[in-house]
Amino acid sequence: MHKYRQLRTALYFIIIIVSIVGLSILSTRIWGGKPEQPQKRNVLIIEKGMTINQFGEANALPNTVLKEVFNLKGQPDLGRTLDEYGSPEQITSMVTKKLALASEHASKNWIKIPVKFGLWFIYLASIFVLLKKRNITSGVRRALLFTAILIFGVVLGSDPNPMGTIKDAIYLYGTAHVIFPPRMVALSIFLLIVFFANKYICAWGCQAGALQELIFRINQTDEQKAAVGRKITLPFALTNSVRCAFFCVFIFVTFTWGIDIIGPIDPFKIYKPTQLGLIGGIFIGSLLVASLFIYRPWCHLFCPFGLVGWLVEKASLVKISVNYETCIACQKCATACPSTVMNAILKRDKTTIPDCFACYSCREVCPTGSICFSSRKRTFPPSDHFNKGKKDKGNV
Repeated sequence: MHKYRQLRTALYFIIIIVSIVGLSILSTRIWGGKPEQPQKRNVLIIEKGMTINQFGEANALPNTVLKEVFNLKGQPDLGRTLDEYGSPEQITSMVTKKLALASEHASKNWIKIPVKFGLWFIYLASIFVLLKKRNITSGVRRALLFTAILIFGVVLGSDPNPMGTIKDAIYLYGTAHVIFPPRMVALSIFLLIVFFANKYICAWGCQAGALQELIFRINQTDEQKAAVGRKITLPFALTNSVRCAFFCVFIFVTFTWGIDIIGPIDPFKIYKPTQLGLIGGIFIGSLLVASLFIYRPWCHLFCPFGLVGWLVEKASLVKISVNYETCIACQKCATACPSTVMNAILKRDKTTIPDCFACYSCREVCPTGSICFSSRKRTFPPSDHFNKGKKDKGNV
């Protein structure tokens, strides 16, 4: 039986990865291969005494761009010299910002984005209803995760995604000192979802997060043990320290050298495999293998949105809580939890509560229905609650 489970897990893993890569390549071709990354900008050519028209021709800039950058009123203004608009550094800054925003706008598929957000709202609202009705079981969970991967990843592609709203915003500001307004709107929407229900978009709607979770789930037995290898639960102090350090390094490298260190290893590129290089392929492959044993390794160790979302999660309106009046301190919820968060929520013996992805494993195994996903305020257990639970077990 054990060998059968191992073979089944390995087969499922291979089928999932091969299917995602193959179908994502097909999906990219159907969408027409529209770029989802802004084009790299070349160094501008600026010479003393150069007119605006000469500057445009030397740098292949259309008149529409020149008109907006230099606020030109008509064709004769193209003959004005660049010296009238400031130093070469000032002109470079003006043009770079305009080109950066134009490149960002051109890189987006403005048909796909509203469709994706509309489907996100429908999908997340449906899951919210299921959570409130306590209808999330292991089978339903896997089906929902697969649906998220298929719709928001394979069919609709890697962009937009929660992580990109933060990563790309920082990179754009670090290299061009501009903010792309549509991205800020998307980020605000994602964070509002987190504020409404803890890590809700990460838990169920994020295409990279859903893939990691599905892989982790296919390697679980009914006893919450790993079918292949063993489950590795990393302490939150370690994972969050790594995540904070990685975020700081990303910001430092971006603002110092203008390099996006996340881009080459971006796990969302599994849905755009033609853009993956050797390093990215090796990293993402290793990440997905690690997901068999570690719960959401990218989310806990590297994701910028995961870090910011964890901070916003502290104020979430709807979250997992425990009713200690009916709780019998069996701690099955903490055992079933794929991370350390349910133990922290249950016992409240730590000041810091780790990321909770509202997977509902805790509610699924609770024998008294004491776990709920609601706006109920989290309370502290009675001082002797868990000692009493141990005594009750001994008397059974």
